[in-house]
Amino acid sequence: MLSRRHVLAVAGPAFGLFLAGCATPRPSADSATSNRESWSGRLALRVEGDASQSFAALFDLRGTSERGTLTLTSPIGSTLAELRWTPTEALLVNGNQTRRFDSVDTLVLAATGAAVPVRALFAWLDGRDEGVAGWRADLSQLADGRLNAVRETPSPRTELRVIFDRQ
Repeated sequence: MLSRRHVLAVAGPAFGLFLAGCATPRPSADSATSNRESWSGRLALRVEGDASQSFAALFDLRGTSERGTLTLTSPIGSTLAELRWTPTEALLVNGNQTRRFDSVDTLVLAATGAAVPVRALFAWLDGRDEGVAGWRADLSQLADGRLNAVRETPSPRTELRVIFDRQ
């Protein structure tokens, strides 16, 4: 079984690129609205505290906050981890090892060490300012392909950055 430190060492850099990088939103095949169900690019995540951590990765995010996948890859294209979730399960797949979690939120916390609000993240990527206690999202640069969100409270301070091309 993977330790949290091992997951952070492997998935951390990838998730970070997911958050800090360059994403290209793509409308879903069955979507007739502006809502998107697919993004790809790079991300960065910084968690400050006693054991500060930051990482970045390439990502491919598909689905919704209720059902989806997040694939994290290194800059050279190696898959670091895949997160999959449905209303009934959440999985972290790393190589030939799979860990199960009760929810997508606990899955993301285990994979990154940060409590990133997944439901709000999907809303933010779609341009909706969904409020989350302790988090402040800056959607003012979405048209320029940038999303920044910061959690000030509760500790630790967490910063999420996503850069993508809007088409």
